[in-house]
Amino acid sequence: MAPAPSFSDSDSLFNFVVRDGNGVKGMVDSGITKVPQQYVQPKEERINKSDATLNDNPPIDLSKLDGPDHDQVVEEIVRAAENLGFFQVVNHGVPVELLESLKETAHNFFGQPPEKKAIYHKGSSACPSSSPSRNPLVKYGTSFAPEKEKALEWKDYVSMTYTNDTEALEFWPKECKEVSLEYLKTSIKMVRKLVEVLMGKLGVTLDDAKMNALTGLKTVNMNYYPACPNPELTVGVGRHSDLGTITVLLQDGIGGLYVRLEEDINGKKKGEWMEIPPIPGALVINIGDTLEILSNGRYKSAEHRVRTTSTQSRVSVPVFTIPKRTEKIGPLPQVVERDGVARYREVLFEDYLNNFFGNAHEGKKSLDFARIF
Repeated sequence: MAPAPSFSDSDSLFNFVVRDGNGVKGMVDSGITKVPQQYVQPKEERINKSDATLNDNPPIDLSKLDGPDHDQVVEEIVRAAENLGFFQVVNHGVPVELLESLKETAHNFFGQPPEKKAIYHKGSSACPSSSPSRNPLVKYGTSFAPEKEKALEWKDYVSMTYTNDTEALEFWPKECKEVSLEYLKTSIKMVRKLVEVLMGKLGVTLDDAKMNALTGLKTVNMNYYPACPNPELTVGVGRHSDLGTITVLLQDGIGGLYVRLEEDINGKKKGEWMEIPPIPGALVINIGDTLEILSNGRYKSAEHRVRTTSTQSRVSVPVFTIPKRTEKIGPLPQVVERDGVARYREVLFEDYLNNFFGNAHEGKKSLDFARIF
């Protein structure tokens, strides 16, 4: 690829990083020594590590769901979903060796030359419109909504949408398709179990058709956060909640994930940020907007964000499970009857999804699309 421009103006940087598919990594590899102005966050959006508390809750052992401690584990899951919307799990059924392989594979994918990754970037000249690699299942990009953000996010990603095994193995990047597919398939078993537990506590039993409707769209992302010369000025991901049902997240050992408290918990105050430290072999479970809506607000989709680091690049690998586009989501009738009031209206999920991706990250504002004021 051509040598990096001087980034003397905002257009040259935007074109190099976003339009040409070089990403943040391409910009960092060009030799920058300070964060460009386009990545400098407003002071209120910056992450001060010293201001955050540490989540010291032990991980939940999911293997105990199948033993005499079943009820206790159910209570732990439900309490975490009600209070924080985030919890970590171990003995989750996803092999630890697979998790290590995923992290290595993510580093290898993003370590490729820019032109190798840019074939999955729809706006790049490396991916002409006639190219067979322009498929709807894979998207390589940077930040979240670059055209709409006041300050860009310090992140590159590749997103792989699942339709079936055959198409995943045909269209997903060869460098990461097999390990990503195995991760998705083993994670989905866990997701179904968690949804059953959370719905069961609401007095609701989902048949297979409804479970598939609520988790029917599945995506594996590999996120890459290059080392940053001024991490105190930037964010890896801005404040947001996830739009789907449940997100499964693999962190690497570096950390940088922060969750905002929606209420006072164990001496920690509402509105404070809590760091979710990585635990070897554990996965992070994140409640999404869909579950908050279905539960009429009982379960919380957690507002979260990601910090950058100056010492080394980090990766994370989420699996997003979200409803099918044609599914209508709204508070479950059994829950509304018990609560006496609906806090959200029923919406077509495709409309909710379009609103979510049509705006920059702004905390839990995405939920306002369905919220009844």
